[in-house]
This record gives sequence, C-alpha cells and structure tokens, in this order.
Amino acid sequence: MSTRHLNLAERRNPDRLWVKITLLLVSTLTVMAGATIAPSLPAMRQHFAEVPNADYWVRLVLTAPALFIALGAPIAGTIIDRFGRKGWLALSVFLYGFAGSSGFLLNEIGWILVGRVLLGLSVAGIMTTATTLIADYYLGSARAQFLGLQAAFMGLGGVVFLTLVGFLADLNWRYPFLIYLVAWLFLPLILLVLPEPIRAQSGSASSETAVSESVPWRLLIVTYGIALVAQIVFYMIPVQLPFFLQELTGANASQIGVAIALATLATSLSALSYQRLKARSTFTGVYEIAFGLMGIGYLAIGKAQNYGMVLVSLAIAGLGIGLLMPNMTVCLTSSTPALFRGRILGGLTTSFFLGQFISPLVSQPLSQRLGLADTYGLAGGLMLAMLAITLGVMTYWHRLGHRQRSL
Repeated sequence: MSTRHLNLAERRNPDRLWVKITLLLVSTLTVMAGATIAPSLPAMRQHFAEVPNADYWVRLVLTAPALFIALGAPIAGTIIDRFGRKGWLALSVFLYGFAGSSGFLLNEIGWILVGRVLLGLSVAGIMTTATTLIADYYLGSARAQFLGLQAAFMGLGGVVFLTLVGFLADLNWRYPFLIYLVAWLFLPLILLVLPEPIRAQSGSASSETAVSESVPWRLLIVTYGIALVAQIVFYMIPVQLPFFLQELTGANASQIGVAIALATLATSLSALSYQRLKARSTFTGVYEIAFGLMGIGYLAIGKAQNYGMVLVSLAIAGLGIGLLMPNMTVCLTSSTPALFRGRILGGLTTSFFLGQFISPLVSQPLSQRLGLADTYGLAGGLMLAMLAITLGVMTYWHRLGHRQRSL
C-alpha cells in the first residue's frame, strides 16, 4: 500500500482526534436547528403582526423542524442501515446550510416555514447518522464516554450560538438565520476524515427476522415514551421562556439568549459527568436523578420573581436534561442488535423531536388559561410524577425479585 493510502487510512481511524472532532462539530448542528432563532421570536411576531394567528405561526417557525425531524428520522435510519452512513450525512449537512439560511432572504412566513421543513429533514439525517456512527465506532465505556461528550459538546455549541444570536437578534430578527451556513464548513471534514463503517450483512431474510425477535420492544417503548415527555417539557424553555421573561422582567433579546444559553451550559456540564455517574449507578438511577432535577428546576421557574432566580432555576433544570440524552442512547445501543442500530436510533430521534413539536401545542393553550408561571410549575410537577413512578416501579421489581429468591 502506498504512503498516501496509509496516511488516509490512519487519518480515518475512529480513534484519531480529527474523527472525534468532526463528529462533535457535526453534532452541534442539531442543537442549532430550532433554538437558534428563539431570541428572534418576539421581533418576528411584531413583524408579522398583521398575519392572522401570528402567535401560533411564529412559534411554528421555531418548532416546524422538530415535526419533520420526527417524520424523517425513521427514513434516515432505514437508509443508513441499508446504504451506508457517510454519503447521507454529507447530503444532510449540505441541505442544512441551504434550508436553514433561507429565512434571511424570504419575506413571507409561509415560505419561511417551507425552509424550516427542509431544515428538519436535514437534521433528521444529521442526528441519526452522527449518533449511529458513534455507536459504530466505539464500544462499552468508550461509547458511554463519547456519547456524554457529544451531549456536552452540543450544549457548549448551543451556549456559543445562542449567546451570539441573542445579540444578532437585537440588530435584526433575520440575522440569526445566517448562523446555519456554518454547516458548510464541516463538509470537507465529513468527506475526508470520517470512515465508512463495515456494516453487518444479514445472510437471509430469516436471519434478519431472527435478529429482530431479539429487539427488546418493551425497552424501546418505555425509552421512546420518556424521550417524548421529557422533550415536551424541555422545549418549553426556547418556546415560552422569551415571552415569560418579557412579562416578568421586560428582558431584551440578548438577555433571553443568555438565559437559554445558561440552561444549555448546564446540560453540557451534566452530560460531561454522565460516564462517571453511570459507572456508579444504573440506567434507572440516572433517570431518577434527571427527573428530580428537572422537576425542581421547572417548579422554581414558576415561582421565580426576577431574572436572577430564573437563571438559577434554568441551571438546575439543565443539569437534569443533560443526563437524559446520553442515558437513553447508551441504554438502547447496549441492548439492541447492531443490524437495526440506525432504525432504532432513528426512532429515538423521532421521539425527541416529536416531543419538541408537540410542546407548544400543549404549553400554549395551558399558558393562555393558567399563565406561563403556573404552566412551568405544572411541567415541574409532571417530572416529579415521573420520578415517583420510576421509584415505584423499581421498588415493585425489587420486592418481586426478593420474593422469588425466598421461594
């Protein structure tokens, strides 16, 4: 083999630094999908004030990508399981830059929504493929560590982007759309650095059926359900917090961006500790900690009387949110067949972003009836209820196991 080919093979080794950097940079694109334009929402609503139901349409601009991520993720998972990962990732990243930046030029909210739809489909490909590649490249504790690092890096990217777009939105609500063009800077890295994993091939239809029977369907259903509910609650931060802070303190766009960025920073710090926490606990134990922190944080947001109290409450909630994504991903990838990895993680992506899309459909009517403060308090109560259910189920299983051992 020539020196050139040896250098290429070495550069594409999954353990090489540039492979890891590329995966982490690409992962930051997913957190930018919706929340990047959150600080622009009040100004966008004012710009489109003459459009009937402007409140709903403007919020839909934020959340429409989530619906089409949810719809596109299972398709992306099937494609990458059958045809490979890298080509689909590169195509998705190209579409991301094109569709995401379109809002800078478009003047009708309907066409802006079309761009957001295409953005959602691109993110479905990016998130499903990037996470599947991590599961392909790394095993065991290395996988748990890198998935925690991925979640942390997504959060840190969110801190940088959300802080920046808050100041951009103060200048003009269109400027944050330009941030999506950063995706095109990552295309050369994807094409030149990432290796295409050797995919497992099923020998026959019967062998694939046999593997499918080993899929833990109960675990999938429970995990997807947790992802759905948690994201409905989590996405109340970018969707409703701008309006809550305006009502409470008269906050401007940059203050709103800083607040959302702080919550994202807390998720990063929490995700970085995931591998150490998981080594000392179980998947269920991590869920309990996450639900408890989210419940306390959201209850505190509902009781906050000033900007500083909101920031502290967001940090507490963010610590819980940061544990959820790596915990769900590691749990699924360590318990399911590699042959269906793309489809299974595509289903998890669907659950995440379907929850984000549903979030304003649930929180907006509640906020109109109860007020935003009580809506946040209700969300906190829901997370504490999930904690109680988890503790109850684990206590039941523990007693059942003890009874069986005593027989």
